[in-house]
Amino acid sequence: MTDLLIKLFVKKKKTNNETASAETAERGRYVSLAGFTGIVVNLLLFIGKLTVGIIASSVSIIADAFNNISDAGSSVVALIGFRLANKPVDKEHPLGHGRLEYVSGFIVDMLIILVGFELLTSSFDKILYPTLPNVGNITLILLGVAILVKIWLFFFYHKIAKKANAASVRAAAIDSLTDCIATTLVLVSAIVARFWNIAIDGWVGIFVALFIIYAGVKAAKETIDLLLGSPPDPEFIKEIYQFTKDYPRIVGIHDVMVHDYGPGRQIVSFHAEVPSDSDINIAHEEVDQMERDMHAKFGCIVTIHLDPIVINDPAVNEMRALAQAAAKSVHPDFTIHDFRMTKGETNINLIFDLVLPADCTMAAEEAEGLVNERIREVVPNCFCVIRVEHPFV
Repeated sequence: MTDLLIKLFVKKKKTNNETASAETAERGRYVSLAGFTGIVVNLLLFIGKLTVGIIASSVSIIADAFNNISDAGSSVVALIGFRLANKPVDKEHPLGHGRLEYVSGFIVDMLIILVGFELLTSSFDKILYPTLPNVGNITLILLGVAILVKIWLFFFYHKIAKKANAASVRAAAIDSLTDCIATTLVLVSAIVARFWNIAIDGWVGIFVALFIIYAGVKAAKETIDLLLGSPPDPEFIKEIYQFTKDYPRIVGIHDVMVHDYGPGRQIVSFHAEVPSDSDINIAHEEVDQMERDMHAKFGCIVTIHLDPIVINDPAVNEMRALAQAAAKSVHPDFTIHDFRMTKGETNINLIFDLVLPADCTMAAEEAEGLVNERIREVVPNCFCVIRVEHPFV
């Protein structure tokens, strides 16, 4: 069914040179399909559950029905958020409106949490004032069908989220899974009431509510991380490093940064190291070409800083190796870059950046001092100017 819907409503035009704008348009069709499908399915489930819930006088079934109508509302919010996120750039937002999609995903997460607290309240009331619901076979059948539909909807959303990289659709997938578990517990409660005349609506409702709240908080945390700024995909960083190896004048890169302004809207920047004795115009031309090639391949804006380094001076290479070894002796994950050396009449000055891993608990001053000491143990007349920094990826 999922593949059929994709085939019918996401008509991908295969081209040899697929542009970033074409990928964005295709992604929009995926998100629209997910949104409209969610609205239709959840409205139908709401009508069915509300009807049997009223007939059976079951608080848990009615609460589950309103859970579905909130899902339909979430789909509407996700659709609106995606549409707003794809607005063209303007004077106030030169980098576009892509992060609005993350905001809409956060709103969906908040709705999930709100539904959980509402269900928690109604469940407590049911425990305080228990009544036995009037459950018939039609009620059991409808709840069973609803579970199967929600299972399908979870896999449907999950597939769309992977194809479109949409935070709001990913949140909807998690919500569908929690709905499936919630409806399963409601079904168990209905079966117990139907065949054993025991009212456990309230207790089941509390468990379901806590599960829904947990799922909502977890999804909200992931969305907040995207809004605050989370590390990029390590595989993407590996691709960047591998991509630069195809350019003969580039001997290395560092200070890689990835700025995320919404799905499909990334700005990548880094320093490209080139031999200091190379023709600066030719090196600059190669870096410009690399920017264009990376934009074509990854669909992101790329800014590269040209960083000349000395690689053909044996004395500089020896001192660079000494600085690298000193850094590694303090911490195996320490690295250096932007290395320069100046000689005076009696002293040697080393200037470089020392990169500490993100999980390093050592203070910057301590790390700088230890590396300086290790270098001066070998070359006493060496003075170091060290700038300590942390990686951005």
